[in-house]
Amino acid sequence: MGVHIEKVDLPGIGIRHDLVTEGGRRISVVSHRDGERDLGLFDIDDPDACRYSIPLSDDEAAALADVLGASVMLSRLTSLSDETAGLYTEQIALPTDSPYLNRTLGATKARTRTHASIVAIVRDGAIIPSPTPAEPLRAGDVVVVVGTREGLDGVARLLANGPD
Repeated sequence: MGVHIEKVDLPGIGIRHDLVTEGGRRISVVSHRDGERDLGLFDIDDPDACRYSIPLSDDEAAALADVLGASVMLSRLTSLSDETAGLYTEQIALPTDSPYLNRTLGATKARTRTHASIVAIVRDGAIIPSPTPAEPLRAGDVVVVVGTREGLDGVARLLANGPD
């Protein structure tokens, strides 16, 4: 089943976008003409009755979009490995004593050394997709790596010990 989003014009107010979940719940985002927005959850027994409405600031809306986007991206990467024999996706925490701490991703030369690719960095609950070689590696980072089992193990060793 594909995802269906309905757009409803609200005269004098703005626009409402509704998403109906597989379980039949209706979730909406109301974008007001003045730029404000609300997240709404509708009553399961009466899809026209909004049970909860939560006003969101611009920062809150952006943070919610980041959290949902990061979650979806990581689950899609994980499912990719299910579809491709011999290709794996793994999240590897940057060790606190890594020789690459506060250095750039490019300094690791991970793809050249291991034939595995760092496709994202998870930092402070946000995701940095397709990081450039100039992206610094910080304490608490988790890198998302795609490659063979041997390549993933190589990236873990490289981040922990530096080049052999």
